Amino acid sequence: MPAIFSAQSLLETVIGVGVFAMMVWALIDAARTRPDAFPAAGKRTKTFWLLLTGGATAIGFIFMFSPFNLFNLAAIVAAGVYHADVRPALRAVQQRGGSGSHMGPYGPW
Repeated sequence: MPAIFSAQSLLETVIGVGVFAMMVWALIDAARTRPDAFPAAGKRTKTFWLLLTGGATAIGFIFMFSPFNLFNLAAIVAAGVYHADVRPALRAVQQRGGSGSHMGPYGPW
């Protein structure tokens, strides 16, 4: 039985550290993005996303070893929304039509 408890504890720690890394990544990405890209993408301001991802990162740090805490789950959702919704919209706005972009009016060519 102690082996199962040890395995569960290790898995919980790995999940907590992974989730915390996702939150830090969201915070760093929001900090590195131009402030004018957020409204251009139809999203809230850079300050809003810095506060939200910063708060999520702080909560993630506090509850790193208990990732299934209710507060940590809310922080995971906040960082997940940034990664799934805001970041792709920002990348689409910031993408330049240079050598790496082969997009026509109906898709890539």
